[in-house]
Amino acid sequence: MPNIAVVLKGEIARLARKETRAEVAELRKASSQYRSHIAALRRRIEAMERQLKRLSKTSGRAKPAAEPAGEEGPQRRFSAKRFGAHRAKLGLSAADYGKLIGVTGQTVYKWESGKARPRSGQLEAIAAVRGMGKREAAAKLAE
Repeated sequence: MPNIAVVLKGEIARLARKETRAEVAELRKASSQYRSHIAALRRRIEAMERQLKRLSKTSGRAKPAAEPAGEEGPQRRFSAKRFGAHRAKLGLSAADYGKLIGVTGQTVYKWESGKARPRSGQLEAIAAVRGMGKREAAAKLAE
């Protein structure tokens, strides 16, 4: 007759393996679901990044939104290249040109490089400066 301790030990080991297999199977299933969910999220992120890239490319070409109907006055256009050319024609630094308009030199630089656009009130100030010559601009800065 076999030793009862050996039989008991074998039975305990068998039950432990059975329980472990059941637990591991559940964990494998959950892990598989998590991996597929992560992969789906990555695909969504890539699709959204592509869409964002496409929209950012087209937004630069889109015409600016119309001004609210309540505002009066002529519609002003803005060209970064012409803006920089006028500043160079007057022989002014970006900071000095900004003083004439009422903005900082960094703002003038960003307008010239096309990274930003002036607001409608600033466009009016730019239009006023566009009518000035070198002497008028120098006199205005000296004040």
